Parts: sequence; C-alpha cells; structure tokens
Amino acid sequence: MAKQRARAGFWLTLLLGALVLLNYVDRGAIGIAAPKLKDELGLNAEQFGLAVSAFAWIYAPAQFAVGWLSDRFCVYRMIAIGLVIWSLATFLTGFAESLAMLVMLRLALGIGEGVAFPAASKIIARHVSGERRGIANGVPAAALAFGPALGTFAGGLILRYSGWRPIFLLFGAVTILWLVPWLLASRREWSAHDVESEDKIGLSDVMRQPLVWSMGIGHFMNTYGFYFLLAWLPLFLVTVRHFSILEMTAITSVGYLIQGCGALGWGWISDRLVGRGSDEGQLRKGLMSFYFAVSAVGILGIGYSTSVEAVFAWFVIISVVGGIGGANCYAISQIYAGPRAAGRWVGVMNGLGNTSGIIGPILTGVLIQRTGSYMAAFVVSATIVGLGAIWWWFALPRVRPLTFARARMKPQPAAV
Repeated sequence: MAKQRARAGFWLTLLLGALVLLNYVDRGAIGIAAPKLKDELGLNAEQFGLAVSAFAWIYAPAQFAVGWLSDRFCVYRMIAIGLVIWSLATFLTGFAESLAMLVMLRLALGIGEGVAFPAASKIIARHVSGERRGIANGVPAAALAFGPALGTFAGGLILRYSGWRPIFLLFGAVTILWLVPWLLASRREWSAHDVESEDKIGLSDVMRQPLVWSMGIGHFMNTYGFYFLLAWLPLFLVTVRHFSILEMTAITSVGYLIQGCGALGWGWISDRLVGRGSDEGQLRKGLMSFYFAVSAVGILGIGYSTSVEAVFAWFVIISVVGGIGGANCYAISQIYAGPRAAGRWVGVMNGLGNTSGIIGPILTGVLIQRTGSYMAAFVVSATIVGLGAIWWWFALPRVRPLTFARARMKPQPAAV
C-alpha cells in the first residue's frame, strides 16, 4: 500500500508541477501583454496596478477557505474545478474592452487559481517523506519559474507579431487540456479524503497559532518581490529602458528558465544534506534567508542598470537563488503542520502572504504615477525583500512537527 501511494505521489507531483506551470503562465500573462494592453485600453500606471492587484483581492482571502476545504474534502476534485474556472477566465480576458471587464476577469482568475497551492501542499504532505521533501517541493517551485519563462517566451512572440489578445486566447485554451492526464492519474485517489474528513482539527486551531501568522508575514516578503518583477519588469524594460520586445522576452525567459532549473537543483542538494544528517528545519530556514538577501540586492541592481547586459546579469543572479523561496516556505509549512493540517496551514500562510498581490501593484502604480519614475518602486520592493532575510531566520522558532490541540499547538519533543 505504501509503495502504491508513493508511486501515485510521483506522478501526481509531476502533474502538480505542470499545474503550477500553467498557473503562472496564465497569472503572468497580463505583465507580458502590458506594453500593448495598457495603451489599447487607455490605462495609466495606477489603473494598470489596480487591474493587476484585482487578482489577489479574492485569491488571498480565498486561501483560508481553500486550505480548510483541502483538508476536509477531495483535493483532487477541487484542483480540477479550480483549473476549469481559471482557464475560462484567462481565455475571456482576450475579449476585454475596459478596465472594469479586465478587473472582473482577474477576480475570476483569482478564484480558480486559489486552489493550487493549498491543495498541492496537501497532496505532497500526504505522499512524500521528509528526505524527499526538497525535490518534491522543488518540482512546483521549478514550475513556478518555468511558467513565467514559457509564458514570457511564447507571449512575447505572440505580442510582437499578433498583439496582446491572442496571448490570453491561446493560454486559456491550452490550460484546459491539463485535465485529461489529471483525471486519469488521480481517479483512484478520489476516496482518500474519506478518513480525513472526520479530522477534528479546525481552521480556527491553525489560526490560533502565532507561528502561522509569522510565516504569513514572511511569505508576504517572499511574494512581494516576485509579483513586482512578474507584473512590472516587462513594462519597465520596454517603456523606460527602451529595450525591444524581443530583448525583454529573451532576458525574462532565460532568467525564469534558470530559476526553474535552480529550484530542482536546490531541492536535490537540500535532500542530500538532510539524508546525511543535517537538521532539515535549520537548513531550510538558512536557505530562505540567503535567498532573500541575494534577491534584495538583485532587485536594486536591475533598477539602477541601463544596459541589456547589466539587467540580464542581475536578473540571472536573482534567478539562480529564486527557486529556494518557491520550495522551502512550503516544505517548512509541511514540517510544522504535517499531512493532517498542511492544507489549512498553507491556506492561512498563502492568504496572508498574497496580500502583497493586493498592496504591491497598487502601491507600485501610485509610486510610478506620482514620481514619474520606477526607482521608488524598486527601492520599496528591495527593502521589503531584504527584511525577509532577517525575518525568516529570527522570527521562526526551531522547525519541527507540531502537536495539534483544540485550542493550541505545541512542538513535539523530537526535532526533524
């Protein structure tokens, strides 16, 4: 039975990687389309920031509900339903004619994509052992980067030769095809939630734990920098640095490709170290702090660079360490919460962390519109990310499994 579950976990993890890839292809499409979409719809910087942030208005709070649902009901069905909603929202964005319509479709995208990470973390916690946790979380973390790489490459070419609308039409149509292998691979797992549906751990039990709020704040610092580059970097390179669309496409695509490969590499290295006796929790905390420190310097470097070569060099530096952040925050969550509550835990952490998707784009748009420059936005982003290096190391206690009680959770004696 254990071997069968592990084998199922292998294939499901690969498909979850593909899910996250499509998630970020579709989520980042607005940033790729921005150089032409913004002008055609007559949007200024503040309005574009509003449209970008609309995704997170519902995505962030929905994480709390999705986390609870993924621990109580069948996560395999939930993922399929969420994908249908977000693929349709992506496709219909190709017909947007106004800011209001764009905002409504971004809201729908947030509803559909909200299921991905709590459900994926639940499945990984259920199927994957500790010594393979790094590479298992590295797969979706790599996909988190491969998605923007593929989306920027394909979307940039489409934008250059066909305009911005076909980007959404094609991306949405391709996403729905993922359902076919998922239904085939996950069908026999659909009853796996039956026993867990009797679990007495409630969402309130997780939310009473200060530690999950600390991780949510840390994740805010993680996602702020990522969303800033995902949504605004293409527009900055084309409109401010006056790079061609093809130069912008090459820089961002190669960078995200490196980040994806790095995520797999860092996952493999961390698993090897854990297998040789390293304390898993301390190792993953240390990697997170290292990632934040390097990323903060890299963001400032991009902001002050004017040549294609310099921007590319700084983006590569960010990309080399970028996979650390996408994998280890979820791996740490899975250690703390365990398979019984991983969905709820990640839901709360993701809900708090992704409020950066609400605040960040609006703040960035206001800073650009009011100052007439991107530099203040780069400085704010780098500062928030830099604080993350301190936060992840000092704000989190020793990383080990938690014992759940109705009103509280406390660490078990044995360290991971």
